[in-house]
Amino acid sequence: MTASASLATRHDWSLAEVKALFEQPFNDLLFQAQTVHRAHFDANRVQVSTLLSIKTGACPEDCKYCPQSGHYNTGLEKEKLMEVQKVLQAAAEAKAIGSTRFCMGAAWKHPSAKDMPYVLEMVKGVKAMGLETCMTLGRLDQEQTSALADAGLDYYNHNLDTSPEFYGNIITTRTYGERLQTLAYVREAGMKICSGGILGMGESVDDRAGLLIQLANLPEQPESVPINMLVKVKGTPLAEEKDVDPFDFIRTLAVARIMMPKSHVRLSAGREQMNEQMQALAFFAGANSIFYGEKLLTTANPQADKDMQLFARLGIKPEEREEHADEVHQAAIEQALVEQRDSQLFYDAAAV
Repeated sequence: MTASASLATRHDWSLAEVKALFEQPFNDLLFQAQTVHRAHFDANRVQVSTLLSIKTGACPEDCKYCPQSGHYNTGLEKEKLMEVQKVLQAAAEAKAIGSTRFCMGAAWKHPSAKDMPYVLEMVKGVKAMGLETCMTLGRLDQEQTSALADAGLDYYNHNLDTSPEFYGNIITTRTYGERLQTLAYVREAGMKICSGGILGMGESVDDRAGLLIQLANLPEQPESVPINMLVKVKGTPLAEEKDVDPFDFIRTLAVARIMMPKSHVRLSAGREQMNEQMQALAFFAGANSIFYGEKLLTTANPQADKDMQLFARLGIKPEEREEHADEVHQAAIEQALVEQRDSQLFYDAAAV
């Protein structure tokens, strides 16, 4: 394969090709991923997002990894949808410490008609602050998707989780086809897609390859690809699952970067279990987006000050939105990160 061909965006990946990437010597794979990464991104910039649970618990889905599922007893209290003003307050605090994207997650199979007006007000309010907006609300129909787009939603998160072949072992309350249909509606409405998966649920290398093939071979690749490491929560069926080998996790990030060269690959859930060396390798492998803050929906996330200390040691700076990329604004963002790194950004939705 020529150098130019290896940097091109493709939508025709085969299982044999992707398995060959996984099977490369580790150093060769990381070198290839870093080469692709540098062709499309600043290697020392990482996009920073903040995630808030706007409605926690009692989800009717049976996803075996999820502490918010109403099917399992994980000790998580059911909560109503947060008030719009409280969500906007959290967004303002996120912006103050350097986040450029504010993601709102609700534990729903799909949004109800009575909740949609409040959700739309959240989008409008966060958008008005100059933040990128992202939501994950479950399955959407065409009308809901259009309404979110009209309100100014930039990204919609809807993970595929794993390969089509392994999916039925993890979830039975929603089909793979329904997930792909929601992604299609999001694209038709003109929004960007955030879609990835989870490692460590008992899947094979073929399943990891299959997940990445599904994402890369979409008509238009997701702009954001979160790669999660399973956070094992007592009470869920996957609580005793075997840990993911760190090198296998890094391999998956690197293969995702090679297959989706222009996407932001997000180092997502599971960072609390990763040491600094593993996170540094993840950034070298092409991960260039993180969730920033002390809570990631309902599980722990590295504290904001630790993230900034690691960034400083690695010479990494937060990626700024293009429309605000002037030096003065960037300096202000970075100074705010230093001054407010101990800020208590996140509060549990259950405590509000």
